[in-house]
Amino acid sequence: MSRIPGVAVCGVATAIAMLATHLIPFVGAVLIAIVIGIVFRNVMPAIPALLQPGIDFTARTLLRAGIVLLGFRLALPDVLGLGWGAVVIIVAVVGIGFTGTFLMGRALGVPRDLSMLIAAGFSICGAAAVGGASGTIKAKREDSTAAVALVVLFGTLMIAIVPGVAHLLGLSQHTAGMWAGASTHEVAQVAAIGQILGPDALATATLVKLGRVVLLAPMMMLLTAIVSRRRTETAGSTRPPLLPFWVACFIVATVIASTGLPPAWFTAGAATGQTLLLTASMFGLGCGVHVKSLIGLGLRPVLLALLATCLVSGTAGLGVWLLT
Repeated sequence: MSRIPGVAVCGVATAIAMLATHLIPFVGAVLIAIVIGIVFRNVMPAIPALLQPGIDFTARTLLRAGIVLLGFRLALPDVLGLGWGAVVIIVAVVGIGFTGTFLMGRALGVPRDLSMLIAAGFSICGAAAVGGASGTIKAKREDSTAAVALVVLFGTLMIAIVPGVAHLLGLSQHTAGMWAGASTHEVAQVAAIGQILGPDALATATLVKLGRVVLLAPMMMLLTAIVSRRRTETAGSTRPPLLPFWVACFIVATVIASTGLPPAWFTAGAATGQTLLLTASMFGLGCGVHVKSLIGLGLRPVLLALLATCLVSGTAGLGVWLLT
């Protein structure tokens, strides 16, 4: 019962964000919800204690449920239909982006957990990946919210940058869409770029982005293995499961979607549920973004986010140039 007030507030914020998409359709409900959460958190000294349990539940548990439903959108044959060149680009962006960002973070002196969260968010699928990685490595809430805030900031900048660069380089809609899907952080941000570039670019960008989302499960398993190894080095620590339950559910959802068996009504319902849950959870994560606390992080995490964006977009651009 203690969670009901906070969950209700997240529900109201979700409704507002969904309605707001009719006024600003290119932004997406997920991004709007994050902004609402940030504003909500920063106009008051602190989140009321009555609301905190429900907001925390939404930001963690409902986020994972939303990611599981996202799996029902990921039909592997559709991704493979882009060609092996696209698959190589997707794997390279995630692998190089995650590893390179983490190593750069350590070189810059950014804390290990924050480096991992930024690496996950920028290389895989934005705030959802940050949320999944946060639960996997048991990161501090302030690290999670900082990583989400950086994803929102730099991913939103990509909405303006990618179409402009694509126009200057004279890229076709297919090529520009592939680059957008491989380089931009959030699914909603990719959709916004695709809307600007054109219908062919939107279709290609969405498939490439969803291909990166497919790699969320193996990357979370890898993080779990890393955390497990670190914990076993500490006497009396508990070894976490190699395959967290929510990751297993995500894999099952992807396999089911790939069979082509789910009827259209089920897929549509899963897509709607995923949007609602992720929107609500992003409001919850946004509620943890305290601007004064972020300023206290210093410039190093911001520099890491900038370098991560350059690394991911550069890897994606090189891959598109070489393989398409």
